[in-house]
Amino acid sequence: MEFNLADLFEHAVDRYPNREAVIAGPARRTYTQLEERANRMAHHLSGAGVGPGDHVAIYAYNVIEWVETMLAAYKIRAVCVNVNFRYVAEELAYLLGNAAPVALVFQRQFADRVAEVAPKIASLRHLVVIEDGTIPGAGTGTGENGADALGATPYEEALAASRPDRDFETRSGDDRYLLYTGGTTGMPKGVLWRQEDVIFALGGGIDLMTGERAGRPEDLTEKGAAGVTTALPIAPLMHGATQWCLLTNLSKGQRTVLVDTFEPDEVWRLVEAERVNLVMITGDAMARPLLDTLDALEGAGSRPELSSLYALSSSAALFSPVLKESFMQRLGVVVTDGVGASEAGSHGVGIADKSRVRGDAGVRIRPIDDALVVDDDLTPLGVGEVGRLARRGNIPIGYLGDPAKTAQVFRTGPDGLRYSVPGDFARLEEDGTITLLGRGSATINSGGEKIFPEEVEGVLKTHPGVYDVLVVGVPHKRWGETVAAVVAPRPDAKPTLADLQRHCRSHLAGYKVPRVLTLVQTVVRTPSGKADLAWARRVAARAAEDTASAQGTENAEN
Repeated sequence: MEFNLADLFEHAVDRYPNREAVIAGPARRTYTQLEERANRMAHHLSGAGVGPGDHVAIYAYNVIEWVETMLAAYKIRAVCVNVNFRYVAEELAYLLGNAAPVALVFQRQFADRVAEVAPKIASLRHLVVIEDGTIPGAGTGTGENGADALGATPYEEALAASRPDRDFETRSGDDRYLLYTGGTTGMPKGVLWRQEDVIFALGGGIDLMTGERAGRPEDLTEKGAAGVTTALPIAPLMHGATQWCLLTNLSKGQRTVLVDTFEPDEVWRLVEAERVNLVMITGDAMARPLLDTLDALEGAGSRPELSSLYALSSSAALFSPVLKESFMQRLGVVVTDGVGASEAGSHGVGIADKSRVRGDAGVRIRPIDDALVVDDDLTPLGVGEVGRLARRGNIPIGYLGDPAKTAQVFRTGPDGLRYSVPGDFARLEEDGTITLLGRGSATINSGGEKIFPEEVEGVLKTHPGVYDVLVVGVPHKRWGETVAAVVAPRPDAKPTLADLQRHCRSHLAGYKVPRVLTLVQTVVRTPSGKADLAWARRVAARAAEDTASAQGTENAEN
């Protein structure tokens, strides 16, 4: 039997109709309620001309309509496109132009941006607007030039006018799944999968603890028969980690709590109120504020009741050993690191060990059978050798519309098998575990967001006072890393951090804007013109250390 995302959800609906499936803010849905509303949206989209293989973009925070629309798309064999809600118009236009969606479902608060970008997207022919409490009027996409003038259908009206029946065509494991992630130039890239492959790579088709593979779709459904586990993934649904926490839960009759934004006190409130068992975070950027808030609550004599919580899982960012240790000691929870990539799926999971958590150099995981460390020729390496972390078996088709990048990352090895090699460095240990040593690129990871230096450099170089620039990451207590710019100004120019930030904000999402600035006479490069990143990091680190706030420093180096 084939594995398909919509089929798995419908199996769970039939098996656990009255269980609560998703809580998102004030919205609560049982499996039956979620099914009915997803069916209605599926029929609405189908009636608007959306068919198998068409792309449906979702531009919203973690609202229930995000979940319903995603399921609706899969029900009619369409492809869901995740949109980063932080994007400015320029970035949004690039993503939508690349993804070529035929439909866009968006929250009212983003209407002005949609009104600006939508007319430029030739493929886009249908809009649905989610009312979110934003009052229609100036600044909300209404009026003759607004999103409403483009014919956006109100979400609830679309549901009310559509049938709740489950009468869709037969689906396939070959139906597509698409996840946008950052590209090597900073622009987002769509990773395209077969649904059956992504289910085995990210969606629970392989048990990460035992390595057991599901033989039938119903095997996943029956894993929920023993009882309900409630998970709270904090990251946005536009990120793969939260999407796959949700989709995995929905295939097993489990329960998921979503939050619109990361507010530590709200997370602890929800853990208590919803009896959450698992919280999923993005490294130190979330771990530190959660612990600080817990300290404050305890100091005020209002510590929440957290006895339901038994696991804390992190992925996509640095999770410091000292913070892992603190969670284990204070809450008695199991702490895990998930290692994987949008381009590969999961490589395995690491469970923090109290006896050695501080001594671990890098994240150590128990790999799945298809994960291994290889050399540049894709030959498996032995114990103690450093190479690239790779995965074979259930891997993506490639990058949407980018054959060159696809050929670079997805390669055929000497054994004739196809591998995904995103570029992370790793080492095989004597006990069979794999230690992740670091990213193989200059990517900056700030609070779980991937930031690509080339994109920021490109924007900075358009400033009239900038002659040359390198962008690197420097340590940040809360976000793990923050963006630092090492700038060689033009003669007689001395751009300030504030100047450059204002310039960047008109082109980049806020999290990509530099927080540290160092002015130098000359940017050091190799004879071939390549950046000397080691030098740039040293210079930027000194500038960052000179400020207590890490909000930015101007440090002239003579």
